[in-house]
Amino acid sequence: MMHRYATLVAFSLLACAMNAQVSFGGRAWGLGTRASQLPRVPVVEFPPVDAAALLAEDEARNTAGSKGPWRFGYNHEADVRSERDGVWHTLSNGDRLWRVTLHCPAAHAINFKFTTYLLPEGALLYVYNEAGDQLGSFTATSSPGRSRMAVTQLPGDRITIEYHEPSAVAGQGALVIGQVTHAYRDIFSTARDFGESGACNINVICPDADDWRDEIRTVAIITTGGNGFCTGTLMNNCAGDSIPYFLTAHHCLSADVEDWVFRFNWESPVCDPSENAPIDQTVAGCELLVDNVGTDMAFLRLSSIPPPAYNVNWAGWDKRDIAPQSGVGIHHPSGDIKKFSRTDGILNQANVDLGTGDADCWQVAVWDAGTTEPGSSGSAFWNQDHRVVGQLYGGEADCDNSVNDYYGRLSTSWPLLEQYLGSCGDTLDGLEVPVVVPINWDASITSIFQLPALVCDEDSIRPWVTLKNNGLLPISSVGISYAIAGLGGDLFVWAGLLQPGQTANVQLPWIPVTAGTYELFVNTTAPNGNADQLPENDTWSRTFVVSTPGQLVRLDLTLDDYGTDITWELANDAGTLLYEGGPYTDGDAGDLVQADFCLTNGCYVFTIDDAFGDGICCDAGNGSYMIHAPGLLTFVESDGQYGEGEEQPFCLSEVTVPEVAAPTLQLAPNPTKDRLVLRSSEVLQQVLIRLHDGTGRAVRVWQLPLLQGPQDLDVQDLASGTYLLQLEHRNGRSVERVVKY
Repeated sequence: MMHRYATLVAFSLLACAMNAQVSFGGRAWGLGTRASQLPRVPVVEFPPVDAAALLAEDEARNTAGSKGPWRFGYNHEADVRSERDGVWHTLSNGDRLWRVTLHCPAAHAINFKFTTYLLPEGALLYVYNEAGDQLGSFTATSSPGRSRMAVTQLPGDRITIEYHEPSAVAGQGALVIGQVTHAYRDIFSTARDFGESGACNINVICPDADDWRDEIRTVAIITTGGNGFCTGTLMNNCAGDSIPYFLTAHHCLSADVEDWVFRFNWESPVCDPSENAPIDQTVAGCELLVDNVGTDMAFLRLSSIPPPAYNVNWAGWDKRDIAPQSGVGIHHPSGDIKKFSRTDGILNQANVDLGTGDADCWQVAVWDAGTTEPGSSGSAFWNQDHRVVGQLYGGEADCDNSVNDYYGRLSTSWPLLEQYLGSCGDTLDGLEVPVVVPINWDASITSIFQLPALVCDEDSIRPWVTLKNNGLLPISSVGISYAIAGLGGDLFVWAGLLQPGQTANVQLPWIPVTAGTYELFVNTTAPNGNADQLPENDTWSRTFVVSTPGQLVRLDLTLDDYGTDITWELANDAGTLLYEGGPYTDGDAGDLVQADFCLTNGCYVFTIDDAFGDGICCDAGNGSYMIHAPGLLTFVESDGQYGEGEEQPFCLSEVTVPEVAAPTLQLAPNPTKDRLVLRSSEVLQQVLIRLHDGTGRAVRVWQLPLLQGPQDLDVQDLASGTYLLQLEHRNGRSVERVVKY
């Protein structure tokens, strides 16, 4: 009978797994719009690697039956220092930027290790490749309590390290790269393939696992410091205080166990086929508390409690020497997305040696659903009462013959574990941390811009908005609706690509307006066709005033000698501030200040204040002001003797629209039953036609590069009623009424 460990030594998947550090977002300067302003980055060259010879060595080791790691790369010793190598550059605000490029000729990917990693408060570190892929930002808290840190692979044979040091902590940081790994295998060709484990494995999102949701949240995949993958489980203790105790297998241990990486919630969001999920929910580092060959048990304490955003849980346990009647395993076979296995039979006690000595185990005779594989090692077995009774040692089970798996018995390990988990009885339930639903789909509007507070002598606006992806998954489409209270609105679908945390500036279509005070509302909906999970941040609004038709009105303000006392405002009769000015400088008595306003028919209030309370005339100079239409009417004037201030209302009533020749449109038949024929007296270019219903919603949109001759418009399936047809073209806009019966 052939036994095997369930440890996965498959380095091909390390590209996904070794993002050990908690990263904090942001974007490297070298990938931004101002990258061309930075100095050229020096390159540290590493010697070529004889990939063929290394692959031959790997094959010989496999043929000899070696259980050693599945290698993917060659380690170069290095000594790259921020104090000596690379290039420093001082930014305009005094901050410093250090960059260096590492080049491994013909490498499929590069990863490296900081043997010195000292970052002061506020410092940021990024790693990126020539394709624009980025890791980070990393900070001092990315490697808690330690002065070293390993960085995972990036594809390609050239990567750049960028360190941003604030001016307030200049010279306090230090970086030394002591090892650079040249990937001679194409690890990324397989690292992102899901379903690499056997076809019989079951994703934890599937209905089979519905009764085990709390237990699923306790499980993490482990990157075992370069030896491969194992699985383990957060364990509850009698105090219920969330100490991150963690159970896995002894045979997973490596010399650098303190550098292990624990990734939570790597789970397909759909049952079938498997899909990817975020891989950045990681904790780096741990302490080995106790281990035992006799049960193949290792018990750790993670370097930090997983943050609330990870939505983890802590498993319950049963220390009694009672055979489970049935149970489940939750694990990462072959380093794959998290899977679920179930046995309906009673477990047997067994003593087995799978290569590291005898171990006291529970035997799963057969799996009734799913199986285990290399990479499942260390994963817990839960009995029928949802309590852990052991961790996976190994066995024969696979999808072809899913029998004889062995779990080190918790009851035998207990004397070593009790000092940590506590003495509160024979059993303890899980911690029952409330489920936090991950926010995968959340698109929001964070600003409206290029919409002035006063729109002057224009009958339409075309503002921009900032669209942001606040969710955990990329967004490629978002519905953006926009509406002006009282004037109706419309909806269009933005298409592009927004990674989590990224923003994009989006220009809205033209929106017709008339004179008045309005509020524009912009709202996001249906990111990637899904319901937005945080609708409260979907809407942004902005108030603006339209003066159309517009009249130029000018303020002539003559200062006294104390301009710092003077401030003024112009508002409409609704109280909306349109313009303001002051204070000015002292010693400028007699100087003329002019401000031009664009106003339309309506009433306004001009308010001027004096901080000292003596107006602008006469002891400190003969100041005065006047509001007028140049060469026409005077609306307001004052000799400046107003003490602390005064308000002066005025109105405009004769602002007119200049005559502009417009093309003649013909719509026939009108009323219509099923179709319209549109004709224009002129050839029009870049034509956008919208048909609005009585609520202002666009129910039909046609886009034409050219309108020349008759154009058929199909309205057959519209409801009976009255519509407005709006035609926009390069030189203007026209509106016609349409009746559908």
